[in-house]
Amino acid sequence: MHLPAGIRNYTYAQDMAIFRTKTQWAMLGLLLVALIVVPLFMANYWLSIFNIIAITIIAALGLNLLTGYCGQLSIGHAGFIAVGAYTSAILTGQYEVPFLFGMLGGGLMAGLTGVLFGLPSLRVKGFYLAISTIAAQFIIMWVISQWGSLTGGFIGLNVPAAEIFGYQFTGQLSKYYLIMAICVIAIFVAKNLARTRQGRAFVAIRDNDLAAQVMGINLFRYKLIAFFTGCFFAGISGALLAHCYYGFLNPEFFSFKESILYVGMIIIGGLGTTAGPIFGVVFIRLLERLLSLELVPFLESTITVFPSGWASGITPMLFGLVIVLFLIIEPRGLAHRWQIFKNSYRLWPFSY
Repeated sequence: MHLPAGIRNYTYAQDMAIFRTKTQWAMLGLLLVALIVVPLFMANYWLSIFNIIAITIIAALGLNLLTGYCGQLSIGHAGFIAVGAYTSAILTGQYEVPFLFGMLGGGLMAGLTGVLFGLPSLRVKGFYLAISTIAAQFIIMWVISQWGSLTGGFIGLNVPAAEIFGYQFTGQLSKYYLIMAICVIAIFVAKNLARTRQGRAFVAIRDNDLAAQVMGINLFRYKLIAFFTGCFFAGISGALLAHCYYGFLNPEFFSFKESILYVGMIIIGGLGTTAGPIFGVVFIRLLERLLSLELVPFLESTITVFPSGWASGITPMLFGLVIVLFLIIEPRGLAHRWQIFKNSYRLWPFSY
């Protein structure tokens, strides 16, 4: 971590600390205060945008751990999100399991499903592994669509609102605080996981799996850990989507296009960084809103960016164009641009 002149690390704990100086702790405090206070003055439309951004960040963090850190290309992430969403909805709606346990159950089920489809990673990698994860996407959605007695099939499934200790999260503001709290925890866990022994093993496997194996790293074990962790994050995200955003589940919500979208987010944000998924998700989700038929400012008046019918056709083209431009101009993503900006202007408080 970059430190201001005169600051030295004298212990291993200091060297590993994410927030090292008083200024960094103060900036963290201001950020948390802003996350708590600013939404009080926002319209419901903007709160819903913040909610979907935070939910998407959780899923993107998991994919970044799997693909960005461990190098295991997954193009079926939406399928694992669906597993978490349906598992949590079924547990809470049909078996009356409390929301928190249902959400954790959704994460565990998605993680175990990820391990199942991650088994081929010992024998195949690269594009071949990508094909197996694409198969996972279609297999999962086929099971959900055909198992109508449990999942509702193509008709859909009603999902109860999130409830903790008798309090129901029904308004956009209450949902925001719940989602943002879980998102902050997910960012903290992902950041620290990337710095542990498992995180370093992920990076070694990504950079050169043969050299990592020679060094004594159990490739099969750590690849499965990466699949479980990445899909666990996806399951938690899916549970929040079900209970705090949609309120109703349908297989169409978890299309293959969504899986491609998640890959694009971590590429645009920056693979192998904690800040990358955050930048990528914010950029893509806001770009989606900008290209949709409504861009609603705080005054609640609607601005139409493109004529009706135009947006649905031009959005996929522009999204693909953005990914291609990032691959050519800045393959390391927005996180790398942010690092250059910090170094250029000596923004020490933001150097963690």
